Amino acid sequence: MAGKRRILIVDDEAHIVELLAMNLRQHGFEACSASSGLDVMDRAVAEHPDLILLDLMLPGLSGLEACRLLKTDPRTASVPVIMLTAKSEETDKVIGLGIGADDYVTKPFGLRELIARIEVALRRTVPVPGLALAATIAIGPLAIDESAHEASLGGERLLLSPTEFDMLAMLARGRGKTVRRAELMDPAGRSLDVHMRNLRKKLGDTGEARASGLCIETVRGVGYRLHE
Repeated sequence: MAGKRRILIVDDEAHIVELLAMNLRQHGFEACSASSGLDVMDRAVAEHPDLILLDLMLPGLSGLEACRLLKTDPRTASVPVIMLTAKSEETDKVIGLGIGADDYVTKPFGLRELIARIEVALRRTVPVPGLALAATIAIGPLAIDESAHEASLGGERLLLSPTEFDMLAMLARGRGKTVRRAELMDPAGRSLDVHMRNLRKKLGDTGEARASGLCIETVRGVGYRLHE
């Protein structure tokens, strides 16, 4: 069992949990579960999941609030979260992505698509074998440790989702150069702009970025670049 990636399923519908757990195990994952938003943090801390599948409609505490707790706690902030929702309204998806969720899947969903999205999210947290990573990328007050998957601004750790970290690292590696939108995220993805707004907000919250002139600039119709 060693080495298998563990997925925490958070859903109050037992038949959905059973179906997901069965399919995850068939694809080589371990599965654990929680049935209430109130249980998410305890289970996440106890189980150390590699990824969390989080339903939005939960008893006790909504999935959005549970996601907010996960992404503001240093113990769980780096764990990828994929939201599962029966809601089709764009607002719910934007809010979820805005508070740090990495992706969303609308019910009913295809299991093959879900597994593919899980694999994509997990790849962002695992270094590619044979790819040499710089020990630290430093740009003014910004420091990015790719091997530890951590970033800090003025010595204060940034609580970034795996997607946000991956985007920031790519921009930092291409410092001053334009990184195309398709390089930052799957071209089929629809959430790049939301993740970028969230990343910019986190960089600006400490004030260090503003003081140093560090910013992410939009290159209209092409992509983004990071510069001082």
